[in-house]
Amino acid sequence: MLVSTNLKTPIGVLSLIAEENIVIAAGFYGIDNLVSRLGSEDVGQQIKKSSKIHIISDLVSDYFEGDINSLNGIKVRQPGAKFSQEVWKVLRKIPAGKTLSYAELAKRAGSEAAIRAAGTACGNNLIAPIVPCHRIVKSGGAIGNYGYGVKIKEWLLRHEGAL
Repeated sequence: MLVSTNLKTPIGVLSLIAEENIVIAAGFYGIDNLVSRLGSEDVGQQIKKSSKIHIISDLVSDYFEGDINSLNGIKVRQPGAKFSQEVWKVLRKIPAGKTLSYAELAKRAGSEAAIRAAGTACGNNLIAPIVPCHRIVKSGGAIGNYGYGVKIKEWLLRHEGAL
């Protein structure tokens, strides 16, 4: 069984879906949006609504209250191709307060030429901001796009001290 919750944050409501202590989806567009994007192994599972998810809710709250490294303590799982999985692993290794370019992300994920694929993996990331795709910027330093809007990306980067 999956558990879902909605947490109020300074930048809107963050919805979370977890299986036991592993987050499988997170984002700012609501539970229904996340459910529509779940992988085949999770589609159709019963989802119990809860006021919070043990440990995970506290770590997310800690992040928004200033402990910018607390998200590192959250386990995650999401379906995706091998290269996407590598991209998401690299994203989790970027320290809060730092950014990487899409080109550097592709290189660290194992394919220097796969810059667009790295960007696609960021766009397909189902666990934002815990898998911190907001820490990826354009090579020239421009902030770039973000699935939840540039204002939220800027807020997250400022909160972490990257801007």
